[in-house]
Order: sequence, then C-alpha cells, then structure tokens
Amino acid sequence: MKYFIIAGEASGDLYGSHIARHIKSLDQSAEIKGWGGDLMAYEGVNIQKHIRELAFMGFVEVLANLRTIKKNFKKCKNDILAFNPDIIIFVDYPGFNIRISKWTKKQGFKSVYFISPTVWAWKSNRVYKLRDNNEGIVCILPFEKEFYAKFGIEVQYFGHPLAEIISNYSTQNGDEFRKQHNLDEKPIIAILPGSRKQELKHILPEILPIIPKFPEYNFVIAATHNLPEELYKSLTKNHKVSIIFNQTYDLLANSVAGLIKSGTSTLEAALFNLPQVVCYKANPISVAIAKMLAKVKYISLVNIILNKLIVMELIQNELTPDNVEKQLKKILYNDDILHSIKENYIYLHKILNQPGIFQNVANYIVSLTLNEKEKRK
Repeated sequence: MKYFIIAGEASGDLYGSHIARHIKSLDQSAEIKGWGGDLMAYEGVNIQKHIRELAFMGFVEVLANLRTIKKNFKKCKNDILAFNPDIIIFVDYPGFNIRISKWTKKQGFKSVYFISPTVWAWKSNRVYKLRDNNEGIVCILPFEKEFYAKFGIEVQYFGHPLAEIISNYSTQNGDEFRKQHNLDEKPIIAILPGSRKQELKHILPEILPIIPKFPEYNFVIAATHNLPEELYKSLTKNHKVSIIFNQTYDLLANSVAGLIKSGTSTLEAALFNLPQVVCYKANPISVAIAKMLAKVKYISLVNIILNKLIVMELIQNELTPDNVEKQLKKILYNDDILHSIKENYIYLHKILNQPGIFQNVANYIVSLTLNEKEKRK
C-alpha cells in the first residue's frame, strides 16, 4: 500500500520516522513518500519537501511568508496527486495540515491525523474540521480524549510517543559525552532555544548574559543542523558556551538543569527528569494575538498536562537575564523545589508511558487503510 506522511517540524519528523518504521514492519510492500526531514528519510521515506524549508512560526512571520506558503500548498497537492496514496498521515503541523486535509477529503483521499492539534487551547471549532476531513484522529495527551467526547467525537489515545522514544533511548554516559565535546568535569546546564531562526534570535540574548554568574557550570546549547552553524556562532560570540549539534537527548541525559524553550522540548526535559526553567519570547504582535485566543493557563506541556505550575515559565517580558538567573538558582540550590519537580515528573511518566505506543498507532493506521480499501472494492 502507498502512504503519504506530512510533517512540517523537527518533532513531526521524529514521530513520522517511527510511524514509517512500524508501518513497514506491518506492511512489507509499503511505499512511503512525504514531507519531513532527515529522520524520516533515514527510515526510507521518499522526502518530497524538507522541513528546513517549512518552519514559519507566529502570525507575523506567516504573513511575511505568504507567497512561499502558497507555493508550498500547491506543491503538496501536486505531490499527493502524483503519488495517489492509499492513505495520508498528517503529523501535527496544524496550520498547514488542517487546510490540506480539507482539500484531500474533496479529492477522495483517506487520511489519519496523528497528534491532534491543540484545539483544547484555542479555536475549538477545529474539532469538526478534523472529524469531517479525516477517517481517524490520534491524540497524544491523556485529557484530549475526554475533550473530544464533549463534541461527540471519538478519537484514539495510545500514550505520548515521546515517552516511548525516551524510555528506549540509549544515551551516552557522562564521561563519553564530555570527552567527545571537550567538556571538563563541571556539571552541565542545557540550553534548548528552539529549532527556528527567530526563536534563537529572541531567546538566546535573554539567557546568555547569565553564564558568568554560574562559573561552576558548563553551559551547552542543543543545536540543530536545520539551522546554519554561523547563526549559532553569531549569537553566542563573546559568551562562554558550547554548541552541540543533533545530540539533544544525550545533552538532556547528562545535564543537571535546563533552560528550555516552551514546546515539545519541555516535555522531553521532564521525561529525562531534568529540572527546568521554561523560556519563551517571540514577536510581540504574534504573542499578543496568541494570548487573546488561547484558553490555557500555562504555556509548557508539563504544566498543561498536570494542570498546575510544576516548572517555572518565563514568557515574553518576563524572560530577562535577571529572572533567568533567579529561577535557575532556585532549581539548582533549593532542595524543596527540586524534590517537588521530580515527584511530579514521576506521575507524568505514569500517565504518558503506555506500552507499544508507536506499534499501536501503526496498527491503527494500517488497519484503517485496509478497511478503506475494502470499502472501495
């Protein structure tokens, strides 16, 4: 059977790669094309468009790139028509995928939406678009199934894919990691500033000035090859910080604390039991619009899932070097705060880590595809 996967961000590439691997284990004749990144390509997905060309974040940035986005929609439609897949798998990336799913439905293509958009946070009317344009919806947060049920919509929940990925991840031990990157014996503080150019430009200038205040620690930035090395170097010049590419999980596993950009990475840090301060800053207009539309109390996934303030969030004007220094000291030197964070992380593991998450998602997709093919006969 023929599968077309659409992922538009680094996290979607990661999830898409695991889905592709498990689909191939179930369907030996599977032919998979899609939009994604290096991880999906490694699993044998024929990449039609790379994620490095797709990462537009925020209302203002989207408006500034409307011409490119319009071209992307056209190319995606042409790629799908040329391939004529049995099923399309939308992986997160809602601004693009929800719109494309409306078109694919009209063209008669069947689809599954894996990693449902955050309809519980804003634009809840999107639940009907997801229902009407897809044969199946797979959620990854435990409260989402109940949320959709309020609208009379049945969705699938098999656990959070990150829980499985991280529990199975074999990290470098501390000595090997330090030796590889010429780090001394000082404890490591991880900086995860995001995977988009504008995230780095907004967030790093608020974090890097605190480094001299913590001479007893190594500060290390988790970098991605989706962005040029020159960008990292230009933003970090005159600061004593190491830059390590594409080893985020090894860094999280070998750090004692993290300064983490809001998003998927906050959950990754929590699943590595890493105490963290959540940092977020973006275009002021984009953030103002998001605040008006959002229906959530928190910005980090850790706090949203547990519905309480577990890790401190420094957002927009609150993200200053003074505040970063203050909050970092709390998670490094206050045992009560540290104990509370780690106790809540244990509960987070329990509710997210269900056996065979990716296998169950792949089983669902392949079964749905076979059922749809039978209906067409």
